Amino acid sequence: MTLLDAHLASLAAALPPFRGCEPLLARWGAFLAQRLTAGGRLLVAGNGGSAAEAQHLTAELVGKLHDDRQPLSAIALHAETSALTAIGNDYGYEEVFARQVRAHGRPDDVLLLLSTSGTSANLLAAARAGRAAGLRCWAFTGPIPNPLAETCDEVLAVDSPDNQVVQELHLVSSHLLCEYVEQAMAEYAEPVAPAAPAATAPAAGPVRAGVEVVLDGGTGQPMQA
Repeated sequence: MTLLDAHLASLAAALPPFRGCEPLLARWGAFLAQRLTAGGRLLVAGNGGSAAEAQHLTAELVGKLHDDRQPLSAIALHAETSALTAIGNDYGYEEVFARQVRAHGRPDDVLLLLSTSGTSANLLAAARAGRAAGLRCWAFTGPIPNPLAETCDEVLAVDSPDNQVVQELHLVSSHLLCEYVEQAMAEYAEPVAPAAPAATAPAAGPVRAGVEVVLDGGTGQPMQA
């Protein structure tokens, strides 16, 4: 068996249980559409490849996946390199996301954390900070049980022992989540009212040149100068 065959076999084995994630992604997408269009934010974080995938997700939400729509607020905490390095230097790497969650997170926001293992200390600290601040906390992880899944409100867990397959299906999950967000936005968007017909301008009177002076006495008729 070649490397490609082995990889595709691992991916194929993970697909049947992954199909069961669709109702969760649809529900999350509808919830995010409501929260983000009402002014809430999505905060995301991950380490390594999961950081790249989290940033991919925020790019799709701030930009667009398919059709044009209003931009949605989504922030990748690991992309704030000056804050990340300053916090790591002053407080330790475990706090690099948690402190940002405390700074930016509001009760109407959602925190999404990506981890193949579900054991990253900095993501666990971020989840605890998010829960304490009243955020809705979600996770993309590998197989459960794992500590991150147990700390968050809900989890999308990819049932595969292969970290590469877990990350690949996390990317599929991100795309589907964006699709469900945009679908929900399209469903409850208010129809655009047709433009009112332009009012007919009154007929213009004669155009007069010069300066009109009204006399107090005499005929009271205007004189043109």
